[in-house]
Amino acid sequence: MPLLSSVPGLGAVAQPVKRLVDLYFDTTDWRLGRSGYVLRTRLRAGRHEATLKDLAPSTEGLRRRLEATEPLASPDLAGLDPAGPVGRRVQALAGGRALGQVLEVRTRRRPYTLEVRGTAVGEVALDDTVIVAGEEHHRIRLQRVEVEVLPAWVESLSPLVERLRHDCGLQPATLSKFEAGLLGAGFVIPQPSDLGPTSTSATSTVAEVAYAVLRRDAASMLAHEAGTRLGEDIESLHQMRVATRRMRAALSLFETVLPARAGRVHDELGWLAGVLGAVRDLDIQLGNLDAWTEELPGVHRQALDELGDLLLGHRESARAALLEALDSRRYERLVAALTSMLDQGPIRRASVVRVGALEALPELIGGRHREAEKAVRRAHRTGVVEDFHRLRIRCKRLRYAIEFTGDLYGADVKRYARQVASLQDELGLIQDAETAANRLQVIALGEEGALLPRATVFAMGMVSQRCTAEALTRLAKLPAAKQLVNGKLWEKARETMERRREEAARAAEEAEHAKRAAAAQASEPLIAPGRARPALPTLGVPSVAAAPAARAAVRRATSTTGRAAGGAATTGRAAGGTATTGRTPRASRTVATGKRSGAAAQSRPRRVRAAAPPTDENSDAKTVTPIRRRLAPG
Repeated sequence: MPLLSSVPGLGAVAQPVKRLVDLYFDTTDWRLGRSGYVLRTRLRAGRHEATLKDLAPSTEGLRRRLEATEPLASPDLAGLDPAGPVGRRVQALAGGRALGQVLEVRTRRRPYTLEVRGTAVGEVALDDTVIVAGEEHHRIRLQRVEVEVLPAWVESLSPLVERLRHDCGLQPATLSKFEAGLLGAGFVIPQPSDLGPTSTSATSTVAEVAYAVLRRDAASMLAHEAGTRLGEDIESLHQMRVATRRMRAALSLFETVLPARAGRVHDELGWLAGVLGAVRDLDIQLGNLDAWTEELPGVHRQALDELGDLLLGHRESARAALLEALDSRRYERLVAALTSMLDQGPIRRASVVRVGALEALPELIGGRHREAEKAVRRAHRTGVVEDFHRLRIRCKRLRYAIEFTGDLYGADVKRYARQVASLQDELGLIQDAETAANRLQVIALGEEGALLPRATVFAMGMVSQRCTAEALTRLAKLPAAKQLVNGKLWEKARETMERRREEAARAAEEAEHAKRAAAAQASEPLIAPGRARPALPTLGVPSVAAAPAARAAVRRATSTTGRAAGGAATTGRAAGGTATTGRTPRASRTVATGKRSGAAAQSRPRRVRAAAPPTDENSDAKTVTPIRRRLAPG
């Protein structure tokens, strides 16, 4: 076959045609899919099997993924072995949720075994597939060439794959059959929720920084949940635990700008960190078991095998408690409360949340530094391991506080954070050794120790003694913690934070000044330059905006005490007792519009003239002449 000539010594052996029936399962809330896995059962040659695959994306048509398979004792999922390679993983991922069928895939496969000098290294399969999806039984047809090879032969057989693409006009398959079926049926596996902005800048408020930090760590916690459930990689559990600890530190640091319910979230994260920590401590001790064994004399090494089995049993119990916690309503409520709070974001009405981050952070970080400084003095004064453990916790809080805000300050602050982290790590090794020694002593002196061989208990005592000695040695070699907490790097970091605070204060003051100036300018009337103010319509009552001379004339005119015909005084009352208040009667009121013709329309000031109207002593009627005035320009 010309295609096989691309790889020296490669041959293909045709196999009988196979008919495969695959069923894919998941929970109603897509727990497996959200975790990045898919569960498939297959009927092959009259036998049923279950396979768990991860949904790792392909790179140029090549997928590298976890795949575990086990036989089924019955056609349905009830035949899964809880302790089998598939059953235990599915149980860990799905918890107590029921699994239901999602897709049905029927394939006619023509397989060819790939051999190199008589050794099977892979398989090429020509697949003709029909996918049935959804309640309406949508049918999707696919024709594919699948190449599966052993990991050690991936690079060697790459030329064969390239030759198939070129000669047969094939395109890399970016979607698996499962993913193609979901797409055809319109199913969408829920993606992680967008909890809001996670970036910060020099103009961010302290509340915006707090929520950005919490959102990043909440996303990290949820992203590592699937790996923590599986237990394949202890690093997933470690990162999930770190995320919970960082969130607790952030909730404590920024408590003044967070809602009251944040305190409840803080406490529940402490509960979760506790169940995660129980497994993490045992992971560390099991990882150290080999080192402990090598340090013992040969006659005692075999005795520690019993200890290894015992620690593994403890870890399985701790993992069972962890999975029970992750499947509990309590954990669901915690996730719901956390994501709801972060999705809502800062309460804009509260004035405290509008304080600039660069203005508030120096004091917050300074408070954490003062706590660490106090713990340093106490630890050096007493020399007790417990006080160094307390110092480690204070250093961790200080480190997190700086890391939360390091992007706002730059290199000097980040260098100090790394120095504090190195001190925390060294103190952590001391704590690990002390924890291991205490655990071994508890086992040896408890009921479990009574059931162990004496040789094992004796070896455990030797290991415990070595752990205690290691802790004391590390304490003796510990760098001057006071210098690491209060040294030159701290001074530089503090100077940087204070300088940025002053810069932020000046910028805020300038922005406020510009805002007020803009508001004042906007409140002034818009008058074209060089033009007089327009004449305003006037009533018979003098305006307080009149020129001083005009106002004086008006006062003189309205206060005239001259007498009219017949001796009636014109003090504001006409003959017959009718009051003259400067207003015309409603039926005959006259309003001066201020419009005149000719020279009177000019904008120069005019003197206001007012005179008492003539009266007829024999008549009760009265006419009031309205007062006309012009305002001076401007």
